[in-house]
Amino acid sequence: MRSGVGLDAASQDRLRALNAEIMSLEAEFGRLLLAATNAAGVLVTDEDELDGLPEDARDAAELAARARGHEQGWFLELALPTQQAPLAALRDRGLRERVFRASAGRGASGPHDTRPTLLSLARTRAERAQLLGYAHHAEYVAADATAKTAQAVSDILERLAPVAVANARDEGADLADALGHDHPGARLEPWDWQFYAEQVKKERRSLDDAVLRPYLELERVLADGVFRAATELYGLTFAERHDLVGYHPDVRVFEVFDADGSELGLFLADFWTRESKRGGAWMNNLVDQSTLLDERPVVVNNLNVPKPPHGEPTLLTWDLVITMFHEFGHAIHGLLSAVRWPSQSGTAVPRDFVEYPSQVNEMWAWDPSILRAFARHHETGEPMPSEWVDTLLAARQDGEGFATTEYLAAALLDQAWYRLSPDEVPTDVDEVEAFEAAALKRAGVDYAPVPPRYRTTYFNHIFASGYSAGYYSYIWSEVLDADTVEWFRENGGLDRRNGDEFRARLLSRGGSLDPMDAFRDLRGRDPLIDPLLARRGLLGAATS
Repeated sequence: MRSGVGLDAASQDRLRALNAEIMSLEAEFGRLLLAATNAAGVLVTDEDELDGLPEDARDAAELAARARGHEQGWFLELALPTQQAPLAALRDRGLRERVFRASAGRGASGPHDTRPTLLSLARTRAERAQLLGYAHHAEYVAADATAKTAQAVSDILERLAPVAVANARDEGADLADALGHDHPGARLEPWDWQFYAEQVKKERRSLDDAVLRPYLELERVLADGVFRAATELYGLTFAERHDLVGYHPDVRVFEVFDADGSELGLFLADFWTRESKRGGAWMNNLVDQSTLLDERPVVVNNLNVPKPPHGEPTLLTWDLVITMFHEFGHAIHGLLSAVRWPSQSGTAVPRDFVEYPSQVNEMWAWDPSILRAFARHHETGEPMPSEWVDTLLAARQDGEGFATTEYLAAALLDQAWYRLSPDEVPTDVDEVEAFEAAALKRAGVDYAPVPPRYRTTYFNHIFASGYSAGYYSYIWSEVLDADTVEWFRENGGLDRRNGDEFRARLLSRGGSLDPMDAFRDLRGRDPLIDPLLARRGLLGAATS
């Protein structure tokens, strides 16, 4: 029915035309955004401006500048989200502002302007939804997800938004005080947030990313963190296959073996950024598991970490460590699939369910035994001091006001664009910014120091990557995730019995049954929201 089988011949022809146009516009948006992101990187010619940037990040920026034909200077490449990693370290407020404005202005003008394309996409999707009998595209998406209705999506986002913004304002007050010590009378701006969040954390916790990064080397995080957790939970082992060639020289290939030694599939790791690669982090199935076709899965994880000079280590921030565990959760979902039909394999589940297993996998980065295994100094091999580990674990809710607010702002912006009828979509590109501002204000998330994680003009998820009207799925999935984390804790945590049960009842089933039935089979009931609220520090405010 969603493919138009119930439509008359003329309407089916129109639907085919709309689908073709949508595919073309998605590809066009992706090309424009990649070009805009590459062009918007910031070239620094005065080394003094880089004060505070770690040495390895500086070396990577120098390498990036040479790769782009600059004989001198340092090129700060942009990642996909609004906030950029260097903003947490750069002491020069002027350079921080340049980096932020370069990020936030992508796709809003010039030869790589994404606005005409995104407006056409919003209008075309709205027309398709109405042709198929839905009020708008958001309703069309929700109907085929576990949410079922756009109203259910609104209910959870609107419940969380006020308390998240209140938390963010409290955090902002502390950061404004810290800013005032360095710049009396200055107003807290988005390019200040990450830097002063690190300063406040360092003062309160005696800990920041600069001291953590030497203990978070990519190879060790992968082998002694990500892979080790999969071994302890599911009995999987990994062997790098240097004889197998990836699709790019930077891509590494690992053969994955099951607990009984049988061949399970292949895992590809593509971790470094390059000009031809879109931003962000993601997982893809290259081959879907299927017993019908006797196909074993081949999956790939992508990150966008600046490539260090040859022979130098790749040091990560803690956020990137969490991202590695997250994306490998998607990979595990694909690798452990055991279904007949390739169309139901692994991550072939509703959009608001697909993030659930990957978010569960993040918990193992925080597991003390796993954390202590991978958090070792890249030069000496010394473990991260135990008091730092304890502090890291104790600081999990630090910054949750910011994190929840920037995410919800993006999710609500996504919903705003896709609840329009074709006639309501703006026709003038100059209306895009005003529409965005009005949508954020209407939703109560217009707190200037915390802009959306993605603004409209570079919101790749919803205009080029399959998350249109579905960016809410991260928080929707996190309800399931937080409840499942409690299940693991109640049953002993990192344990093969737990891993095998999670695999059998949920991961292996893919889309072969209603995903909520798989959750209920595991948990014995419907999900509860309280574990999520507690995790994000929202429980008291949301229930008061």
